[in-house]
Amino acid sequence: MLKLDYKESVAFIRDKFVPFKDANLSIASSPVLYGLSVYTVFNVNWNEKDKKLYAFRITDHYERLVNSAKIMDFDSFAKDWPYARFEKTMLELVRRNKIQEDALVRITVFIDEVVAGTKIHGLKNSLSAFVYPMGEILPPSGAHLCVSSWLHTPDNVIPPRAKVNGLYANNSLMKNEALRNGYDDAIALDISGHVNEGTVANLFIVRDGKLITPDPATDILEGITRNSILAIAKDQGVKCVQRSVDRSELYIADEMFLSGSSARISPVISVDKRPVGNGKIGPITKKLADIYEAAQRGTTNKYSSWRTTV
Repeated sequence: MLKLDYKESVAFIRDKFVPFKDANLSIASSPVLYGLSVYTVFNVNWNEKDKKLYAFRITDHYERLVNSAKIMDFDSFAKDWPYARFEKTMLELVRRNKIQEDALVRITVFIDEVVAGTKIHGLKNSLSAFVYPMGEILPPSGAHLCVSSWLHTPDNVIPPRAKVNGLYANNSLMKNEALRNGYDDAIALDISGHVNEGTVANLFIVRDGKLITPDPATDILEGITRNSILAIAKDQGVKCVQRSVDRSELYIADEMFLSGSSARISPVISVDKRPVGNGKIGPITKKLADIYEAAQRGTTNKYSSWRTTV
């Protein structure tokens, strides 16, 4: 099996494929100086038995990237990058890297100007993309989380439903605090004190057999993995509720997990040093994780519309 070394890989920037080491931006560019860029990350998943590689929900990632660009008033992206061009380019990028393993493709749309100040509208938009190994961002045996002392950025400051690169300074402060205090990750609260999400993933709890997750009005990212989990749970007859979640509910949840393209489904076994349920991975979490992996990897015929063969 070929192993991906992203530092030696092929990337895409400014309408051409280049060696990863040459895909660079000026130190005086708008994304470097002001974080004026938006991004998405989608999975590619290797099916060892069939020797096939599948891109997961690439259409939905494109649509979210378009919406992020709209929110930020990156006005030329959707016109310059219709879906057919986007899909063709991203699949070609994956093929050029000869991937035979699970990986992630990170695509960024950025204001491609130097010393342009904080202006946005009417400036040049460019797209970059690169591929990197999947890895594990949280322990698969279960993560230990804390509630962060930092509040999550609200929609009327930097909108979380747009994946704005500059917003992640907020998430980084939370992650840094968690790691320095001996935790694996942090849970953010919104400005009203309700549970928001993890630093790079949406949050779910289970109470009395019911799946509960913060609703979009709680300043969360409208996650594509989150959407997948809600669909799978519904198909499995698990009742799903999207609503405000109080901090205290974290301490009495029966199960908990994070979901995201990088996190996939990551079980949470403690919050603020309190065990979640019995301190082990719960049955609903495991069941959803197994079905989600099968949907990504193509080991089930169900959810085939979510997969694009590379």
